[in-house]
Amino acid sequence: MSKLVLLGDEAIGQGALDAGLSGVYAYPGTPSTEITEYIQRSREVRERGVHAEWSANEKTAMEAGLGMSYAGKRAMVCMKHVGLNVAADAFVNAGMTGVNGGLLVVVADDPSMHSSQNEQDSRFYGKFAMIPVLEPCSQQEAYELSKYGFDLSEKFRLPVMLRITTRLAHSRSSVERSEIREENRLKLPSDLTQFILLPNLSRKKYKLLLSTQDKLVLESEESGVNRVENGSELSRGVIACGLAYNYYQEVAIQHSLAHPVLKISQYPVSPKLFRDFIDKVDEVIVLEEGAPIIEESLTGILENKFNIKGRLDGTLPRDGELNPKLVKKAFGFTSEAIREVPEIVKNRPPALCKGCSHIDMYNALNEAMGAYAPGRVFSDIGCYTLGALAPYNAINSCVDMGASIPMAKGAADAGLHPSVAVIGDSTFTHSGMTGLLDAVVEKTPVTVIISDNSTTGMTGGQKSHATNRLEEICRGIGVDAAHIRMINPLKKHHEDNRLIILEELEYKGVSVIIAQRECIQTARKK
Repeated sequence: MSKLVLLGDEAIGQGALDAGLSGVYAYPGTPSTEITEYIQRSREVRERGVHAEWSANEKTAMEAGLGMSYAGKRAMVCMKHVGLNVAADAFVNAGMTGVNGGLLVVVADDPSMHSSQNEQDSRFYGKFAMIPVLEPCSQQEAYELSKYGFDLSEKFRLPVMLRITTRLAHSRSSVERSEIREENRLKLPSDLTQFILLPNLSRKKYKLLLSTQDKLVLESEESGVNRVENGSELSRGVIACGLAYNYYQEVAIQHSLAHPVLKISQYPVSPKLFRDFIDKVDEVIVLEEGAPIIEESLTGILENKFNIKGRLDGTLPRDGELNPKLVKKAFGFTSEAIREVPEIVKNRPPALCKGCSHIDMYNALNEAMGAYAPGRVFSDIGCYTLGALAPYNAINSCVDMGASIPMAKGAADAGLHPSVAVIGDSTFTHSGMTGLLDAVVEKTPVTVIISDNSTTGMTGGQKSHATNRLEEICRGIGVDAAHIRMINPLKKHHEDNRLIILEELEYKGVSVIIAQRECIQTARKK
């Protein structure tokens, strides 16, 4: 088969296509975005009619993927780690319903928070839902485990999580493709009650899910995905999970280490595998990206009778991503002095692009808010979050997608006036509409500014579900048409925009100001 040079994200996309994928569902979120973008660009998608459109949010993506699985086809759902919080209701319950066609849920975690609010570890969700989790260590393995994940899903009739992290998602390597599988035929579940979670049925499904756990452990023993690599230095054993396996290999080659290694890329892991490995060594160090999930589980398996080193005892930092330098230090080697980085490649703080519509919106908002005490503007996730930085210093919150409007509502309920929410167009249709509905139902005095740049700008300019729909959506939700105001965020309209914002700040009800101008980056591409 052919060889390709691919990002980890792209390897997953190609693996899914070669596994007979019929549909991918996702909402853009770094570091997972390129999976869906790769599939969208694929000639195979156009030739085969594979579904590859963006979803409104991660929850609708998860539910649509489950619907395609219901129809017997293979579906993949992609998101970043915090997106799994949005999809959690459907994700956890999918473990109960099971699947019909294979369902692969790809979650890209972001340790060190390169582009995220937190660095949660999605393996917790997989364990909580009691489904198999796969964690590749390389681009080649990402490709292979994508294909294996669909087979595993259909073998046990469960969704399967494929968990990656930022460094794997965004680094390139050669990938050799293997046999290409045809898509599944349309086929409904043999039991038409399979996806009905009424309590009486759910109790039976939960018992079935519990009874499957030993089979999943046996599968991880026999699949060959987890493996032991023998070594002669038995003073220490290494348990390396996913990408951390590569970090250890780099250090081992550099310093001629010969410790036995237990490579983990499939969960749940057999306790017997751990015990057999640890019986051969004096102590073990656990290398895993994210939370100390394996390290904590070993404490129970081994009944605290063994020397376990890792994130919990300070051998490795408790936060942030791993790297070869940290692994080297954990093995007692002094890292080489870090060379000075040339000025041209030093980190630069993020900033709004020159000509960005958010800049003119914030300038008008700041001037209109000048008559009030500070601390009254709530926001959330998007390019416009950079309004928290100088020289704007315009917003006072950024918690999660869609939090701006409910937080502004809660503050208004507490008596704060004016209470302002700033939200982007794509974020509004992702998870902002329900907060606006709450405000409309209770006639809460809030001013909502939708900074509409007609794209999902933060992740590279994907299509926004909100484009040319915002006024109609707001009217449908129940906002008084007289208080849905359009402004053009350009410097020449600054005074008009300031006055409109000022008028709506004083309105004792729900008002929506739509600041509409196309993203400067997508405009340049056109």
